[in-house]
Amino acid sequence: MGSKERREREKEQRKNQILDVARELLLEKGLRATSINQIAKRSELSVGAFYFYYRSKEELYVALQREGLDLLYGLTTAAIRRKRNPKTKIRGIAQAYLTFAEEHRSYFDIINFFLNTSSEIFFSEQLKEQVDEHGNRIVDILANVIADGIRSGDFRPVPPKRYALILWATIHGVTQLRKLRHTILRGEDLHTIYADAVELFIDAIGTAGAGQEAPTPDT
Repeated sequence: MGSKERREREKEQRKNQILDVARELLLEKGLRATSINQIAKRSELSVGAFYFYYRSKEELYVALQREGLDLLYGLTTAAIRRKRNPKTKIRGIAQAYLTFAEEHRSYFDIINFFLNTSSEIFFSEQLKEQVDEHGNRIVDILANVIADGIRSGDFRPVPPKRYALILWATIHGVTQLRKLRHTILRGEDLHTIYADAVELFIDAIGTAGAGQEAPTPDT
């Protein structure tokens, strides 16, 4: 490996270290209470060295969101790659989101943090557009699946993008019930509620008689 390649690898490793630290501090302290000084200190860097990798704290947190959304995008595309039936694709996308929420909690919590916080307070319009662009790619996958189902006759002629947003809002809301597992959710299984919510959505947009189809493996 040449010196240039080694420097690039070391730079990427250092950037990943900074991202890990920033993720920890954000979840510990929140965005307002986290400073570049804190990030640099925990990363064992000077403040000047931090600016070699990121131009601002806001740019760093946008990078974290994009990283998480890219991971979710990969899980979503993999979930539908070998599936032909639009209903099965929707179930696959929903399962990918649940997997992301449970197995990649730090990324999910970062995205959830900013969903529950007014991003306009922290980010420039340019940085916000970068995050929105990555998020829209995932919504567009679901909207395209719904559009395909309309064309195949599996779904009623509903507005695909609007109903994609409705499903994302629904399954995201159900994932939040895990915080209530010892109170309101006591005695209930989150995965069962999640699956029921997805099936209710599929039934709601299905054509006459199609809503009675039970979930089956796609062949």
